Amino acid sequence: MKRIFIDAAKCDGCKNCFIACMQAHRTDGGSIYNLNLSDPQHESRNHIEKGGPGGYTPIFCRHCDQPECVISCMSGALKKDKDTGLVLYDESACGSCFMCVMNCPYGVLKADTNTKTKVIKCDFCADHGFSPSCVKSCPTGAIYVEEV
Repeated sequence: MKRIFIDAAKCDGCKNCFIACMQAHRTDGGSIYNLNLSDPQHESRNHIEKGGPGGYTPIFCRHCDQPECVISCMSGALKKDKDTGLVLYDESACGSCFMCVMNCPYGVLKADTNTKTKVIKCDFCADHGFSPSCVKSCPTGAIYVEEV
């Protein structure tokens, strides 16, 4: 199984990971050069907070071993995949209760501000061969993938 790891001491706050995530999940097929950063349809699945060893801390879904989001999901929209170890989200099963958002210990999951009926959550770039765009875009190596 692969997991995303963070070395916060290497993060310089460039937000390349944030923008790469937005670009990877945009649905209009447009170029990164016309990516509207304030458009809620282009929300990132991660964010950067000030503070931490390097001055910034990347905040990502940890795809936890015992995910509180899955445990608290009443509709079964969130499931832990036994083969990949990823926490996967089925938008069609979501009841929009947002218990997952409230129970994520890392504050990563968020309600979609555009529809207010679904959750924005890291999918490990499943549509891109499970090769996370955030990892590929990090110039300092603060975000990396390892087998666990």
